[in-house]
Amino acid sequence: MTTTPTDAEARALLRRLFDAAIASAQPALCLPPHLPSAEELAAVQAAGGRIVVIGAGKASAAMAAALEAHWQPLAASQGLRWEGLVVTRYGYAQPCAHIQIIEAAHPVPDAAGLAAAERLLAYVQGLSERDLVICLISGGGSALLPLPAPGLTLADKQAINRSLLASGATIREMNGLRRHLSAIKGGRLAAACHPARLLTLAISDVPGDDPVDIASGPTVADATTCADALAIVRRFGIELPAAARAWLESGQGESVKPGDPRLARAELRLVAAPQLALEAAAEVARAAGWSAHILGDALEGEARDVGKVLAGIALQTARRGQPFTPPCVLLSGGETTVTLRGQGRGGRNVECLLSLAQALGGEPGVWALAGDTDGVDGAEEIAGAIATPDTLARAWAQGMNALDRLADNDGHGFFGRLGDSVVTGPTLTNVNDFRALLIAGR
Repeated sequence: MTTTPTDAEARALLRRLFDAAIASAQPALCLPPHLPSAEELAAVQAAGGRIVVIGAGKASAAMAAALEAHWQPLAASQGLRWEGLVVTRYGYAQPCAHIQIIEAAHPVPDAAGLAAAERLLAYVQGLSERDLVICLISGGGSALLPLPAPGLTLADKQAINRSLLASGATIREMNGLRRHLSAIKGGRLAAACHPARLLTLAISDVPGDDPVDIASGPTVADATTCADALAIVRRFGIELPAAARAWLESGQGESVKPGDPRLARAELRLVAAPQLALEAAAEVARAAGWSAHILGDALEGEARDVGKVLAGIALQTARRGQPFTPPCVLLSGGETTVTLRGQGRGGRNVECLLSLAQALGGEPGVWALAGDTDGVDGAEEIAGAIATPDTLARAWAQGMNALDRLADNDGHGFFGRLGDSVVTGPTLTNVNDFRALLIAGR
């Protein structure tokens, strides 16, 4: 790449990068290599065992459909039989022949999610050592399985979830508290599957890819404690219902710990992760003639602060050729946080992007895209947005002040009015946030 792209060319390339990241994590592509072999499945059936498929998350229905498509030839040729139940977000269901798909609310749980979690836990009762359970887990599974610990209610969980989402806590901290107020997370679903063999196939949407943080770890051991959960409550001033506080203080909320014999036959495999999505985008950038650099797949912090840092790197690159030489693409992933201060329409990606655009100050030759790979940034069906060298000028022409909109957490309102929102519809996967900076230089 030797010439500065037109605005249309820059926008198109950014969208291709985003689409490549999403495509790399599509269950139809990434799930089949990790499924049990035909011989393993035949052995289960020959021993009189059942093949049970369960799961939760924004990608779980697409994962179930990919599993069925891969296994269908075995059903026809070898009489393979399976059954199952998974829960996904409203609008994310996929047609399946043998696996029932239930839809529920995300990010704030609802009664449908509670009922689905109860059904899922009941579904795996009474399994034997001859049975095989395939658990399909992806981001969003925590909100979609809101089964409260004894003595708590769905209303308690909803209130705690809203407080967490507005607190500025990281996803690791949010899930650390959720695991200790749940009857299904923190390894409890795996314990319920015992003594069956359990294979969890997970799409990671969390920084660092720690399995215990993916959907709050329903099928993996959790080394954190009730004391850790209470420390998170104090750190962020989370208002807990009296019953929830009593549950934690009593120690009754302890999750399933490493070494628990009920997890002896449980295995987890990551089938997709943010790093792989960034590498897929980097390949597309290089094919288009741009050098590509991955800054990290686990960047965290306040979204507006991350935006300022990324803007600083972009300015140093554009003006001084450090630490990278233009023309280049800088890619990053992870999950930022937003401490709500205003009443606007926003999400962590557009908050980061709005802060970045403000800090760039209209720098020529720099474009950026920030979006959530599940297609939903915040609570709206908007994945993210694109910022251009003239974003601030166009905003001023419409009477909008970027700093005022940032103070009101109104990223979607800001970019939507400029016509720069990125809308994908349900992507049926989720490998966290995606950010790309296109730097042509001066």
